[in-house]
Amino acid sequence: MSSKANSEALPVQAQSSSSDTNMCLELALEGESLCKAGDCRSGVAFFQAAIQAGTDDLRTLSAIYSQLGNAYFYLGDYVSAMQYHKHDLTLARSMGDKLGEAKSSGNLGNTLKVMGKFDEAMICCKRHLEISREIGDKLSEGRALYNLGNVYHAKGKQHGRIGHQGPGEYSQEVKECLQQAVKYYQENLELMKELGDSAAQGRACGNLGNTYYLLGDFQKAIFYHNERLKIAREFGEKAAERRANSNLGNSHIFLGEFEKAAQHYRRTLVLAQELGDQAFEAQACYSLGNTYTLLRDYPAAIEYHLRHLLIAQQLKDRVGEGRACWSLGNAYSAMGNNEQALYYAKQHLSISKELGDTMGQATAQMNVVDLQKVLGIEKVDDDKKNLLNAATTNINSSSPGRYRLRRKNAKGKIKETNEPFRIKGGNNPQAEEKKEDDEDNFFDLLSRCQSGRMDDQRCDLRLNRASENNRNANQNNPTEKDEEDLMQLIAGMQSKRMDEQRVTLPYLPGLNTNRNRENNPSEDDAFLEMLARCQSSRLEDQRSPLPNCPVLNDVDEQESHHQNNENASSANATVPEEDLFNLIQRLQAGRMEDQRAKGPNRS
Repeated sequence: MSSKANSEALPVQAQSSSSDTNMCLELALEGESLCKAGDCRSGVAFFQAAIQAGTDDLRTLSAIYSQLGNAYFYLGDYVSAMQYHKHDLTLARSMGDKLGEAKSSGNLGNTLKVMGKFDEAMICCKRHLEISREIGDKLSEGRALYNLGNVYHAKGKQHGRIGHQGPGEYSQEVKECLQQAVKYYQENLELMKELGDSAAQGRACGNLGNTYYLLGDFQKAIFYHNERLKIAREFGEKAAERRANSNLGNSHIFLGEFEKAAQHYRRTLVLAQELGDQAFEAQACYSLGNTYTLLRDYPAAIEYHLRHLLIAQQLKDRVGEGRACWSLGNAYSAMGNNEQALYYAKQHLSISKELGDTMGQATAQMNVVDLQKVLGIEKVDDDKKNLLNAATTNINSSSPGRYRLRRKNAKGKIKETNEPFRIKGGNNPQAEEKKEDDEDNFFDLLSRCQSGRMDDQRCDLRLNRASENNRNANQNNPTEKDEEDLMQLIAGMQSKRMDEQRVTLPYLPGLNTNRNRENNPSEDDAFLEMLARCQSSRLEDQRSPLPNCPVLNDVDEQESHHQNNENASSANATVPEEDLFNLIQRLQAGRMEDQRAKGPNRS
């Protein structure tokens, strides 16, 4: 199961004596055992079978929903995970289970965050934090604070990646987002110290180190990563120790402390080998090669880059092979071994062409040309020159759709222009006629596609036959006829909307409602009471607060399963913080416009 998702233990005893309920519980318990053993795919099959068996015990069904959502989250099926966490949230609200509502809100917020829906995730995590503080559950409050920090961190880092900016170079909006993440991580750290949870303290320190690294405060980043390293060594967590050493190496690189960085990278390499993880071993070799290049120790740099290249070839990582060849070419060139440098530059060029990497291809081509000149090798032919010019002009072009063209004037001198690239040709009647036919075919295809969309959007006012029969009778009284048509139109539209908003419990998968109500009328009352609670929660969701109502200022986030539990820097992020009240107000305004009906115009 995901370490981020809050698993909920299934009830030990069934509340109903029916065979279906017993079967549902047995299947659910088996699914829980499989998920705990790491076989989530088989566990999902048992949970789905339990839902098919059905139960009228809402707590058992809520636990199944929670486990299913967590299992789907672990398997990477976030849409299904979101669906079952929403079912769990609905049941928790209908039962008045505050703690269950807090947990399901946190799980739903975590899933939405991984899906990139940061604003929705924040609303769910805020609710998690609010309920946790309301019921005084410190452990749940700590999870909510941690999730909030993760959401802000992910949102901020995603924005930074979009702008291709480095640590400390982000916009003010991104920095504010990351500072909010620091705030929630600090609150989480203080609370975990109060509760004496060392493992949670380690996660908070790791995330604080990563966030300060993004903010460009490398000294604080090193402080918190060192704290994380101490806790990881205390508990013997080698994976966490490896991540802490790697993060410390990155921070020391930015401070220009290359020797310290190399020391941490070497420790990272040893731990990766002990864990048997070739991918992290290759990453450590790549970092060490670059660090020794900065230290001008080129023989050591070449040794580590060759190790990186070998592992990349074993793992069939062509991108890694290309980077290794490029690094090896630079290192050999710095040593004066231009023959070897040319060999790896050509390898880099071949891999870049295979991957369709325009930037890498242009860089490799220029390196090959420069090395051939140094070695006195005959110049490349005209085709290769054209390839080099085209790749270079693509990089240097200042605006999309424009290319820097190298032309010769009458005197034979090269002249660079920024004219848009055009293909010139003489007048060809057949070509023009073919072009017109193609345009006609295109517009014919477009009209057929759009006609279907227009039919879907066309509103058909279906009047009752009774109104058609009474049309002649109403001709003498046009006012009465218009009013009758208007009332029929409104009644038809509103009745349809009421049907769409009507909710009954059987829509929840696995909930048994086919009971003998004739013999036991008290069950009807219980069912209606349950239905009323569900509908009341829907009314609360649709209620818009007045402008003078207080607004929650909390926000939340949670790290994804496929990203490291403590490596918050692996999340994405950005977008300014949006006020919750303004968000709800805009949503409610749209709903009111959707519900407004216009009557037919009078002639």
